[in-house]
Amino acid sequence: MLAVSRGSVEPARFIVLEYNRKAGHNPLVFVGKGVTFDSGGISIKSGVGMDDMKRDMSGAAAVLGAMQAISSLKLPLYAVGLVPATENLLDGKAYKPGDILETLSGKTIEILNTDAEGRLILADALTYAARFKPVAVVDLATLTGACVTALGHHATGMMSTDDELANSVRAAGERTAERVWPLPLWDEDREQIRSDVADMKNTGGRPGGAITAAALLAEFAQGYPWVHLDIAGTAWTK
Repeated sequence: MLAVSRGSVEPARFIVLEYNRKAGHNPLVFVGKGVTFDSGGISIKSGVGMDDMKRDMSGAAAVLGAMQAISSLKLPLYAVGLVPATENLLDGKAYKPGDILETLSGKTIEILNTDAEGRLILADALTYAARFKPVAVVDLATLTGACVTALGHHATGMMSTDDELANSVRAAGERTAERVWPLPLWDEDREQIRSDVADMKNTGGRPGGAITAAALLAEFAQGYPWVHLDIAGTAWTK
């Protein structure tokens, strides 16, 4: 997360929210991508549509909204919200393609594209989540344009390491008119992000881009049931 923030004058923030009305139980943890503006960094985006990149914090907004709703309704549960928040901008100090970053977990990531930054900050947050010994972790992120290409603006892409959790999330989506659609996580997808100089690289290229991004996150979502929601196509409407 700190590497992504290096190009900004604003320091990164890691926000932790806890709500506990069920003492003695393990929490449900929400993780939300909080990139408050994403220029793409040195791998700069096209100017077309860059104004929308103020919305790259939609996952964080969803987590903050969920925690507020849980608190307002005084629900009998233990919930934690984690928000890694930063900008991704250009600067002489910005991280670069070719860099190798060490994550909170100790695993290393080779940077091929600085515009694949959301998965980097989520990786650290997913590692941090393990300290709560959660019953489940749900992450939400405007993560990939590839998910928009696959599903348009009508469904959220869902990838998970736990079928029971994925089925519960999908059922909840059907009840609330928030469609989610499952995408696979295969061993071949994990192989696509393998690096010769680090534990993994931060992009597996264009083929299956939404899935390979989730495959990277799965490397850090260890020791608990986990579901990833790519809301790039559903986070907002124009």
